[in-house]
Amino acid sequence: MADANKSGGGPLAGLLVADFSRVLAGPYATMLLADMGAEVVKVEGPGGDETRTWMPPTRGEVSTYYLGVNRGKRSIALDLRDAADAAVGRELARRADVLIENFKPGGLARFGLDYESVHTANPGAVYASITGFGQGAGSHVPGYDLMVQAISGLMSLTGAPDGPPYRAGISVFDVMAGNHAVIGILAALRHRDATGEGQHVEVNLLSSALTGLVNHSSAYVAADVVPYRMGNAHPSVFPYEPLPTADNDLIIAAANDGQFRKLCDVLELPEIPQDPRFAHNVDRTRNREELRPILEARLATRGAVEWFEALSAVGVPCGPINTIDGGFAMAQRFGLDPVVEVGEGERAVPTTRHPIRFSATPATYRLPPPELDEHGAELRKWLTEADDRG
Repeated sequence: MADANKSGGGPLAGLLVADFSRVLAGPYATMLLADMGAEVVKVEGPGGDETRTWMPPTRGEVSTYYLGVNRGKRSIALDLRDAADAAVGRELARRADVLIENFKPGGLARFGLDYESVHTANPGAVYASITGFGQGAGSHVPGYDLMVQAISGLMSLTGAPDGPPYRAGISVFDVMAGNHAVIGILAALRHRDATGEGQHVEVNLLSSALTGLVNHSSAYVAADVVPYRMGNAHPSVFPYEPLPTADNDLIIAAANDGQFRKLCDVLELPEIPQDPRFAHNVDRTRNREELRPILEARLATRGAVEWFEALSAVGVPCGPINTIDGGFAMAQRFGLDPVVEVGEGERAVPTTRHPIRFSATPATYRLPPPELDEHGAELRKWLTEADDRG
């Protein structure tokens, strides 16, 4: 294990990441870093990451939730309340290039694993913290994605106009915060390359949510407009929603005038783009209730798949509303090879491919999601030996 921070390929090969995070945002971030070649050591409490118990569904007896965000890592179980284990954790932090954690703000200070302590021992370390609501006045509030969906306003935008607010089908802001953490870490590593100095990178779910609401956030901060729930409709573009066909709904996203003209050509409605009510997007959006039945009447003559093929052929953005299996099938059809198998034999686990393609330094899939403390013995041995970096 002496070369733990040098193994693997990929653009981040040679980086050692101490992962003191759990559940989703942090583990998702560190999995992406592992895919890109970093050596990630996943530090778990004696009971392990909570997502190990989040089931069903399972693969065998293992939670698929846990499997989905933990490939490429080595696991060590440390009870930080134990002095010897805390010392092992501090030594890992001293050797790491990156430390990422999502403890409650201040929660690691009593173990000597807060930013100030780690920075003193390891000035070049990039220390990334993920919280729910920042390190200030909101630091006492636990951060769960569902809470942030509610507090940020996302739920007020999700669902039927005359129905209750809904959460998104995934923990969207956990994933977004994990991505933001990766961006921040990579930027801080670039700074370290130039200066030799690490820094504290802070990400919180609420800030990720507010920037992720993009046009809705801008509507409020730039025009004092509070967006409202519109079901599947878009406040500024039409058509940009599911429309019924002869069998199933089809998403049509004709977001500019050229795409709309192509849509009307395929629907054999060449006169519609000439109508002043529908000539430009702003007109179509204002007059959507007049335009929608015209489009639906033509779409009712053929099925969703048939329309998808015809419209895609001329560059009109559209798509069927799939279940998850259909989404993977379409990705496979498009040559994206969305599934990669990690590990061998009984330990082989199908996982979702890393989302970024690199022409020179492709993502690597070296280790299956680890069992709790699977690598504890070798990591303890390595961390109690002399540091080979001097």
